[in-house]
Amino acid sequence: MLVAGRPEGKLLSSQMKEALRYGALSLAVIVGLTLAIVPFAHSLIEQWSRHDVEQRSRLVYNSIQGSVVRAMADDAWERLGSIFEGVAQDDRILAVGLCDEKGGLIEPTRLMPRTFSCEKVARSEAESFSNISSDGRRVLVGAFPIVDRAHKAYLIVLHDLSFIDARSGEAQTFFVAALAGVALTIMGVSAVFAAFLLRGWMGALRLAVEEARFGGPALSSRRERSALDKEIVKLLREAEVGRVPIETGQIEWSPATLQNLLREALPGAEVLIVSNREPYIHNRSDGGVVVQTPASGLVSALEPVIRACGGTWIAHGSGDADRETVDERDRIAVPPEAPAYSLRRIWISEEEQDGYYYGLANEGLWPLCHIAFVRPVFREADWRAYEKINERFAEAVAREAQTDDPIVLVQDYHFALAPRMIRERLPKATIIAFWHIPWPNAETFGICPWKERIIEGLLGCTILGFHTRFHCNNFFETVDRFVESRIDREHGTVTLGGHETFVRAYPISIDWPPKALAAQPSVEECRLQTRRSLGLASDVMLAVGIERFDYTKGILDRMKAVDLLLTLDPSLKGRFVFVQAAAPTRSRLPTYSRLQSEAQELAREINARHGDESYRPIRLVIRHHEPAEVFGLFRAADLCIVSSLHDGMNLVAKEFVASRDDEQGVLVLSSFTGASREMAEALIVNPYNIQEMAEAIGMALRIPANEQRERMRLMRQRVRERNVYRWAGQMLIDAARSRQQRRILDIAEKNQRR
Repeated sequence: MLVAGRPEGKLLSSQMKEALRYGALSLAVIVGLTLAIVPFAHSLIEQWSRHDVEQRSRLVYNSIQGSVVRAMADDAWERLGSIFEGVAQDDRILAVGLCDEKGGLIEPTRLMPRTFSCEKVARSEAESFSNISSDGRRVLVGAFPIVDRAHKAYLIVLHDLSFIDARSGEAQTFFVAALAGVALTIMGVSAVFAAFLLRGWMGALRLAVEEARFGGPALSSRRERSALDKEIVKLLREAEVGRVPIETGQIEWSPATLQNLLREALPGAEVLIVSNREPYIHNRSDGGVVVQTPASGLVSALEPVIRACGGTWIAHGSGDADRETVDERDRIAVPPEAPAYSLRRIWISEEEQDGYYYGLANEGLWPLCHIAFVRPVFREADWRAYEKINERFAEAVAREAQTDDPIVLVQDYHFALAPRMIRERLPKATIIAFWHIPWPNAETFGICPWKERIIEGLLGCTILGFHTRFHCNNFFETVDRFVESRIDREHGTVTLGGHETFVRAYPISIDWPPKALAAQPSVEECRLQTRRSLGLASDVMLAVGIERFDYTKGILDRMKAVDLLLTLDPSLKGRFVFVQAAAPTRSRLPTYSRLQSEAQELAREINARHGDESYRPIRLVIRHHEPAEVFGLFRAADLCIVSSLHDGMNLVAKEFVASRDDEQGVLVLSSFTGASREMAEALIVNPYNIQEMAEAIGMALRIPANEQRERMRLMRQRVRERNVYRWAGQMLIDAARSRQQRRILDIAEKNQRR
């Protein structure tokens, strides 16, 4: 046993004193650091929260400005109350009202504080924000000018700031608890090392301090998040990506709304779109070079967005005159009639196209994801071509980017590898990939030989979007089965290699009102013109189906349903015609060419069975239709049949609804489309059940006008409110939040390094 009076005892005493001294010193350092961090965290939370509230106020103003001005111009002050109450449903908004130029308060919502006065607002500048104390609450007031010809007023938006104090209190509680834990740990470690005279006491203490600070083992080459970072992440979860701040029908999503959103939430942000299909194709004709707009749901959805946002669209130049129309950098300004953005064309050889597009993408991934009972084909050479083209597009994004943190919208299954490749070149980029087709269950996707590479490529995204929550769940299951990663289902994230990807459902839609509708004649004129061009009597009932010639669209099945309908109800012969407009696509693939031949043969058989020289119940029109022609057919029809065997969304259904400003017509819609989750007023059918489809078509022909109006009115309202600008707006809002989170964490890391 060691004795204190002996040299060993003196050494022990010295070591114990040294241990306690270092323990106390380390504890003091930890206490000092923690006390310094607490006010910093409070300031950071306060600053971020106020900025978020100000941004929400401006978004409210931009969203309802048009409605308020119209109500003021009409002297319809009672409408303001309805508009303001709709906005005030947001949990963070305390009250909304209007201050007139005389200082009077007009149509305030029910929670407007009694002590609020418009006099201060009248003396302040527009769009000013100031703290006031009302009824014991901290309130942030936003005042925005509303002016029409006869009136001048200020829109007042009051946000309750009490949530900031709650957040700060949680942070302080966290740090006090952390301080107590650190203190106990250090004192315990000091006592143990002093008692047992461990030679590595100092090293162990440093390790304990580092573990206490960083929440895990000491790090040598790569630092983990500090406690502050984790707390900030926790706080930011409260406003996590995917939660749109305002969900009210009063918002009128339009190009102007989208532009205002970009200006307010993403000031100076650069937007790039990556897709295989280009929005404008230049081809040679007898009269020279002509411009075509492809029949593509993707183009229909994205073109209005890029027009509103500006930027660059990077796509495969597929037209035979495309090279003649670009500049030396392979760029051209589009649209031709009023350029709003740049189209950058990528050149792909015939051999590369066979492997990348026709091979891996459309003989492999397309049937794999659609589960349409067409066997997918996977070839090693196709995969190599797919990798090569994805690399080429990623390189083009890096060259076209004017900043180191652009917003890159990567579209569809053609570019599953591109997000990871772009991330390697532009680490700070906000990459949003949208998967326009379904995502199958994990067992089905497991057929793909390169499933891990595809998943890892997509997890290079900041945000990965699908049409429906069901597809998101399938993706989580697939990742869980095939890739070693961390999945947080509560917050909808996947973390791979330290990078976090948000997985969200963004139901895609169309622009409202559609441009193709602007030049359309009246519905009655469309009906007469279409029937005249088809050689039909004016009272013939008309059904239409319009899409690309693809086996996932159920074209053969709907033709068989028409055949069965005429068999069950012969009285419809001569009184009913079905027009199938189908644009040829991927004709080089045997599956597609066979489908077209089968459709032509089936149409001949049905026409022979039910028709004669003067009557053909099925009219198969195989050619490209311009948007104006498509909308003319929609307006002329009594019903539209969308019988997809499997579809991500299906924009044809939404275009039909948008075309019917007369609120007439019936939509027969497959239950296997994403659109069926938004359009319950359609006649929902199982496209594999021919009997059910035939009965639904017969029912559609008998639905009275007043019931058609009720069904169509509800569907039109939904398409109007949930249009393509809202789809893009949701993704861009989430992108803004993600970028804000990244900036806050960067600030925290910089302060920590200091």
